[in-house]
Amino acid sequence: MNIFFKWALPAIAILFLAQSGQAYDPSKHKGKDGKKGGGHHGYGRPKGPPADIPAHIKERTSPDGKEINLNKSQIGVKGMVILAKSPELAHVVSLALQGNKLGDEGTRILAESDTFKNVELLNLWGNDLSPEGGQLLAASPNFRHLKELKLTRNKLGDTGVIALVQSPNAAHLTLLNLDANQITDKGAIAIANSPQLSNLKSLDLYNNQIGPEGIKALVQSKYLTHLETLVLVRNKVDVDTALALKKSATLPNLKLLELF
Repeated sequence: MNIFFKWALPAIAILFLAQSGQAYDPSKHKGKDGKKGGGHHGYGRPKGPPADIPAHIKERTSPDGKEINLNKSQIGVKGMVILAKSPELAHVVSLALQGNKLGDEGTRILAESDTFKNVELLNLWGNDLSPEGGQLLAASPNFRHLKELKLTRNKLGDTGVIALVQSPNAAHLTLLNLDANQITDKGAIAIANSPQLSNLKSLDLYNNQIGPEGIKALVQSKYLTHLETLVLVRNKVDVDTALALKKSATLPNLKLLELF
């Protein structure tokens, strides 16, 4: 495994890549305006919720009824109630809800609705979910078919993450984004030790509070055997420790490891 160094002021980015020579994209955790944390398929930043939420939902639904992109629509709990009571959305496979001020109550409505049992791709980036929100997603019968789950910039903490990764709802996940969720070594170790994540190919833990113990557990996990991409930038690890951890990685299919 080759080591590539990329310098950025004031920080150092150290990337561990497979022999493919893939380069680090510094815009990965930035929006189109260059600011950190933006989504890659948003529609701008409205000043408030749509005046006609049902019409807005219809406008953002694909012609075949399988995809809804409500990113940054700010529909709130009121909008989630409308979504949940729309039986015509029962065939939705991709549900993008980034930046909608849902909180745990909106997540509860989503988790308890009979409408979304076919969802495979779910984006809840930046919706102020607490550990309770993670537990609601973990316990919901709606999400047994999930393949991609994006929970960037919430507040799940270790409690919410542990519930999620131990749930049968995680069994088919190939992509899991948990950037900026206040995760420590405890949560990282739970991820590493979860047999439910054996199909995972991409795991993003950017900007959390994971130290050497948690990172070691991840890079030596016996369950994350299909993992190809692991992002651990902006966690609690220094350069020397990162180098040592790189050498100890045992994940057989890993192609990209970003540690610092």
